[in-house]
Amino acid sequence: MTYAVRCIVVILFAQAITAQEKVDSAMMVKIRDEGLNRSQAKEILSWITDVYGPRLTGSQEYNIAANWTKNKFTEMGMQNSHLESWGPFGKSWKLKEYSATLIGRQTQPLISYPKAWSPGLKGNVVGEVIYFDADSLDQIDAYKGKLKGKYVLFTKPNKLNAYFNPPATRTADSSLLQMANAEPPVPGKGGFNFRQTPEQKQAALVTFKKWELILKENPAAVLTSAPAQRNEGGSVFVMGATVPVHPDSTRIGAFNSKALKIPTQIEVGAEHYNRMVRMVQKGEKIKLAVELDVEMSAKDDSSYNVIAEIPGGDLKDEIVMIGGHLDSWHGGTGATDDGTGSTVVMEAMRILKTIGAKPRRTIRAALWGGEEQGLLGSRGYVKQHFGVKDTLKFEAEKFSAYFNNDNGTGKVRGIYMQGNEQLRPIFRAWLAPFKDLGATTITPMNTGGTDHQAFDGVGLPGFQFIQDPIEYGTRTWHSTMDVFDRAQEDDMKQAAILMAAFAYNAAMRDEKLPRKPSMPSTPQGTVRGFEDENGHSH
Repeated sequence: MTYAVRCIVVILFAQAITAQEKVDSAMMVKIRDEGLNRSQAKEILSWITDVYGPRLTGSQEYNIAANWTKNKFTEMGMQNSHLESWGPFGKSWKLKEYSATLIGRQTQPLISYPKAWSPGLKGNVVGEVIYFDADSLDQIDAYKGKLKGKYVLFTKPNKLNAYFNPPATRTADSSLLQMANAEPPVPGKGGFNFRQTPEQKQAALVTFKKWELILKENPAAVLTSAPAQRNEGGSVFVMGATVPVHPDSTRIGAFNSKALKIPTQIEVGAEHYNRMVRMVQKGEKIKLAVELDVEMSAKDDSSYNVIAEIPGGDLKDEIVMIGGHLDSWHGGTGATDDGTGSTVVMEAMRILKTIGAKPRRTIRAALWGGEEQGLLGSRGYVKQHFGVKDTLKFEAEKFSAYFNNDNGTGKVRGIYMQGNEQLRPIFRAWLAPFKDLGATTITPMNTGGTDHQAFDGVGLPGFQFIQDPIEYGTRTWHSTMDVFDRAQEDDMKQAAILMAAFAYNAAMRDEKLPRKPSMPSTPQGTVRGFEDENGHSH
């Protein structure tokens, strides 16, 4: 029995269980065969990460990478490949040179990395290291007049433990079963509870007052280290510089053109940070020699999403979208966050084009910018094309679904329904042909933190796949180790196959995917509350 025949037998058996949802068996075999045996995922990811490297939002590096992906989509045969502005964004930032050396009884290079949008230093700046050890407002006063020109250790040292548990894991079957059996989320409830205890509020106020003193005294730089079990073992988890605000005020990103002037800020590996704290506490006089040259533009530039399409047939005005975010942080090369997701999207589109797929609906790929700063690219796109919650534009009526990949390099294990139980038999039929690839779980649960929320938040069907964590939270997420070598090629192949299959199936259905009951519709399926391109209500 040939490989193709075996695949068809498996698919036909699975389809018997969910016969009410049509799935093109032959097309699923073609998608699987192309994705497993002629994958270009590894090569695409290498170009994105090795060649173009970190892709900080608003940077020249991001725009260069975006242009490459745009041209690559065209080379693959996609149509309407273009960059689409969602800005304005804020300040650009580019790291040109950095080194940090600890000077004590010995000289030692410091495992560290500057935070994005941190200002640079003038030349090689040598200064004393001081530990700003204050847990109360009264203790802050002891440091008045002592911080100017110093390298300030701002955070507490981290307690580090041995790796008794492996840093890389797959999702356990028991966890997948719990997700499958979870209760549907209650509309209007759930999510994160940000209510602080009195102790947390006081700690936040102390942190703010420490920053107030720092801004007054102008130290050489502020050094921090992320919480234990992450910022260790050679990894430095580095994101954007802190802009101090009162705990009761709205936070503002350092990239914002309206952000106040801040000192140089550096994230340090926990082992080296802890050593400096202990040395200072033992009375050692240590110094740091730091060079930091950055290029930062105050011009309020736009940033861009990358858009490309496979045009549809009889339902070409209706849209199915797939996506991941192209932007990354600057410490690594943005491989698992979210170079792998961008690769999965590009590879899925390549698979469909290569096998000659003729979707009824237009399949539109999007590589988003600004995800790391708050889903800015996807939210800007949704607002521009589809409107806002309760006031959707007419274009939203033609929208079917959006599928996202952005939880690291891990293989797809299933999909979150975002509380829409109407989708269970549909997704079950779509996953059935790929049971042997490990993707079987359908959960009613919501998940957050990535670009499907831009769609789900306004009532449009937007979904994130369940993925194995691998080393995402322990090793690669926002870290200097988020590089090509941490990506899993076989997992990317599997994820691209699932992405292509979901996009194709959604594009071929007689009806668009059903929306949540809270999204009112007329009997004809037209969603109420639209505005046309001229702003007129419908």
